[in-house]
Amino acid sequence: MTVTVRKAADGKLKQQVQYNQHQWFSDVAVELGGDDAGPDPHALLGAALGSCTALTLHMYAKRKNWPLEDVQVQMDEQSADGTATLVRRISLVGALDTSQREQLLAIANKCPIHKILSGKIVIDTALTE
Repeated sequence: MTVTVRKAADGKLKQQVQYNQHQWFSDVAVELGGDDAGPDPHALLGAALGSCTALTLHMYAKRKNWPLEDVQVQMDEQSADGTATLVRRISLVGALDTSQREQLLAIANKCPIHKILSGKIVIDTALTE
């Protein structure tokens, strides 16, 4: 997976993000010096975990042939004493029984992005020519 980020042609701090044939923008709020022309990096991180959670639950329920109609994930970030907490609230829509709902909650913690964020993370940073 290679994601490329560069300054957008327009905007004060707006960034163009490219992944394969997909393109989107990231920015920061006006009060932080940006134009608020896209989600900020914190929102993108929340979106990564939220969308991974929803996709994982949909795929799991489909394999089990469970009546899951929709998964809605709300993400929030809280910081205190140097610790960031990602708060994830999941709504399951469909005629699921209690056992199915509990199993889906357990599966939410096994989505690939959750595993990355809750595991050891190493960021290898270098300048390129």
